[in-house]
Amino acid sequence: MYMETEEKKLAIMDLFLEIILLNISILISSIIFATSTPGNSFNLSLFLLHANFSYLITNIFSATKKLFISNHFSEKLYRISKQTLIFIAFSLLIDLLIIGFGLNKLFFLQYTILFYISQLVFCWIKSKWLKLSRRNHSIINHALIVGVNSTAHYLRKIMESNPSLRLKFIGFVNHTKQFDANVLGCVDDLSNLIDHHQIHIVFVTLSFSDKIFRGDDFLRICNKKGIRLRFIPENKSCNIISKSIAKAGKLVFINPQQIPMDDAKSRLLKRAFDIAFSSFVIVFLLSWIYPIVAILIKLSSKGPVLFIQKRTCLNNQIFNCLKFRSMCENDLADSQQATNYDSRITKLGAILRKTNIDELPQFINVLLGDMSISGPRPHMLKHTRIYSELIDYYQIRHHVKPGITGWAQVNGYRGETDELWKMEKRVEYDLDYIENWNFWWDIKIIALTVTNMKSLLPKMPESQRMTSYDCNGLQLHKLNE
Repeated sequence: MYMETEEKKLAIMDLFLEIILLNISILISSIIFATSTPGNSFNLSLFLLHANFSYLITNIFSATKKLFISNHFSEKLYRISKQTLIFIAFSLLIDLLIIGFGLNKLFFLQYTILFYISQLVFCWIKSKWLKLSRRNHSIINHALIVGVNSTAHYLRKIMESNPSLRLKFIGFVNHTKQFDANVLGCVDDLSNLIDHHQIHIVFVTLSFSDKIFRGDDFLRICNKKGIRLRFIPENKSCNIISKSIAKAGKLVFINPQQIPMDDAKSRLLKRAFDIAFSSFVIVFLLSWIYPIVAILIKLSSKGPVLFIQKRTCLNNQIFNCLKFRSMCENDLADSQQATNYDSRITKLGAILRKTNIDELPQFINVLLGDMSISGPRPHMLKHTRIYSELIDYYQIRHHVKPGITGWAQVNGYRGETDELWKMEKRVEYDLDYIENWNFWWDIKIIALTVTNMKSLLPKMPESQRMTSYDCNGLQLHKLNE
């Protein structure tokens, strides 16, 4: 679930940052307190333990709602003030029951006030940064809402009041075109509207019994475009795989494109591994290989050390893919794929490509978060445009981050795609990977890449395989009232 997982992630991040602010407030207060009251002693370690324990208890018993309908500062002031008062109450209660009024109340009051002020300042800075990000159109996903009803308007308010969700409301789609600036068109225009407004996610707020609810059509269009789809039915009742249902605020989200990487824990595990693995390679391998290769490239041909190419990544975003330059500088680098015995490839470049050393700079892309160690290989923008028209559901590859290596590559589908069937097989393997991903499969792919072996992963038990994809794309779960 997009919004539900974002809400969980934001809650964890907020808690982590608030605990940091709490500990900084205590440390700063300890310096001020020791200076202003030299004869007053206190146990700093005890205060740190007491404060952190009290704040964790506060969050467990008074988890605040992260999705707000109002984005006014008064709303944030009320939330932070309420949380602080609960924290004070729990702190005093724990002091009474466990410590027995053993804490210095003046010092407690001092760091609590500083913690309260620091939260307000941090909240203001965060709000300004998010507004700036929206203006610059960075880290923002364009959202379209199908249906014009109370659920649709409520969803729009959540998007506009919570910039942390990284969703920008673009407009509504209704059964007929209305004289309303926010209604961009009718349901029949959905495909064109997605292209025209560069939509990343579509929310359908129609009841399953609505005459214009065409779940199969919505899903087919979104899969073709490679964008995410969520149903938020007004009737909130359906017979669907429970795993694909989640809640955020008052809304019920149904994910008909459920894949393993939609799970927040899975994404966290994969990202943690990517950071650890890429950091290891950069520090212990790329750090000494880079200067050697850079000198050899400069000596062998004119041009930059790195070849930087725009490629497609997660949610159809564009990023700069890094490689050691293996060709002479030419005007066809972004439009013509390298072939066997390509005259543009330098003698050194042929060695770099054969040993895959030219791909090593992509570990920097992984560390930056543009790529993963394993996943569908990113393609140049021209190929994305061409093959998305020729191969159904080609764009589904962009539901996950692209990889330095992938399931298609270790099975021999790499290099030049001079015939359409080669790219079709790549896509087939990529969809199989996306549908059935697990952490150990990534380890297997990395091992096969390193050893340059071609081996098939053992088939997974039918009970563990998902049914949301077939080799041609996602299929809609059955929706019934």
